[in-house]
Amino acid sequence: MTAPCPPSTLPRRQPLALGSLRLNSQVVQAALSGYSDLPMRVLARRFGAAYTLCEVMLDQFLAQVGTNRRNLARLAIADEEHPVGGQLMGANPDDFAPAARRLVDAGFDCIDINFGCPVKKVLGRCRGGYLLSTPETALEIVARVRDAVPERMPVTLKMRRGIDDSAESTEKFFTIFDGAYARGVAAITVHGRSVVQRYDGPSNWEFLAAVKRHAGSRVVLGSGDLFSPQACLDMLATTGVDGLTIARGAIGNPWIFTQTLAALDGADPATLLPPGVHAQRDVLAEHFRLAADLHGEQLAGRTLRKFAIKYAKLHPEPLTVRNAFIAAKTTADWHQVLAHHYRDDRPGRDPADDIDETVE
Repeated sequence: MTAPCPPSTLPRRQPLALGSLRLNSQVVQAALSGYSDLPMRVLARRFGAAYTLCEVMLDQFLAQVGTNRRNLARLAIADEEHPVGGQLMGANPDDFAPAARRLVDAGFDCIDINFGCPVKKVLGRCRGGYLLSTPETALEIVARVRDAVPERMPVTLKMRRGIDDSAESTEKFFTIFDGAYARGVAAITVHGRSVVQRYDGPSNWEFLAAVKRHAGSRVVLGSGDLFSPQACLDMLATTGVDGLTIARGAIGNPWIFTQTLAALDGADPATLLPPGVHAQRDVLAEHFRLAADLHGEQLAGRTLRKFAIKYAKLHPEPLTVRNAFIAAKTTADWHQVLAHHYRDDRPGRDPADDIDETVE
């Protein structure tokens, strides 16, 4: 992380091209495993995200998706959220082409390939970030996907800065990075942490800056430590990346997109206040409605708990509200939390502020 950039160097809102896709800004919602389903994406788009990515899907899941409601919900797309990308993850290059075509048939506008997931069980199955250690396999996957989808459909890539901080890891990163563009990817998102770093410690924005200098005119998006509009401005200003993908900072906080766009349009980030309690209540209620339409009320209640914990960080009493959502067992309980804790309209709190670790 760096100090806030001075006004003279502040970036401004710019259009972003991902191949044939023309986006109205450089602010994107990242793919978030277990989170970026249709309701979260729809809200992100309504609050200003230029583009969203569906949660990552395994190539093998897509080959056997079946017809049950829960599986089909993962492929659901709302008319209002286009353009939207589908993200693929797997290990065997042979499985990627049919999986990519399944995402095309489902209506996604772009195919993103995940070479960044640092989760232990993913790495153990030679998926996600593991592929940064095997450039030949990684680039074969890129080629299979690019060949499998329509020519005008963009293929993009998500990477971390390498398996670790070794020179060998960096060399493999750039072999995959350059090779992917040579095989036709439209853009690459780079997360500033290594795979072994997982989510610990700061994202290395100096590495992102070096990658963008190396890339030249090729489109690079940055990721990592984007929890506030100020951080988004700082990443754009200090790294030179063409766009940014907001990941964990968007969970339970779709306002980050509106606020970041306002900052890019010249607003002082210090003046961008968190939403009040009633604004939070209304979005929580709409999130529940969208989830109930997609999953049914019973499953929506269970699904929304993990989101509500994050929304609670904006409430002036975050721990109390968080615990109330956790304790809610039924749909009626969930709505009672809204009726009781969101009854009085009070100023919200900045979710980027540190609070008791039990909130996490």
